[in-house]
Amino acid sequence: MYRQGDILIVPVPEETVPAAVRTAPSAPRDPGGRLVLALGEATGHAHAVVGPGVLVRSPHPMEPDFLHLPSGGRVVHEEHAAIPLPKGWYRVQRQREYVPGAFRVVAD
Repeated sequence: MYRQGDILIVPVPEETVPAAVRTAPSAPRDPGGRLVLALGEATGHAHAVVGPGVLVRSPHPMEPDFLHLPSGGRVVHEEHAAIPLPKGWYRVQRQREYVPGAFRVVAD
């Protein structure tokens, strides 16, 4: 398991990744060529993956995204140390917080 700020990255066995996720197109890369896992609303900083891979976004913000890194990669952020990730599949979850009667994704 890996955590960088409000992002949790959990390795998952390939056989548990839904078939629809394995064949889905990747989210677009930013102008710097990175796969952005989460963008800081206040700072504009980003938790992003550098290296080849695919990021499949969930249509619902409370559900996890999936990340596939066929040869590994690094998670980078302007305010955190880089985290090397080995090759494989990952579930990417944003930190949530409770508000009376519901949960919401943490905004930084």
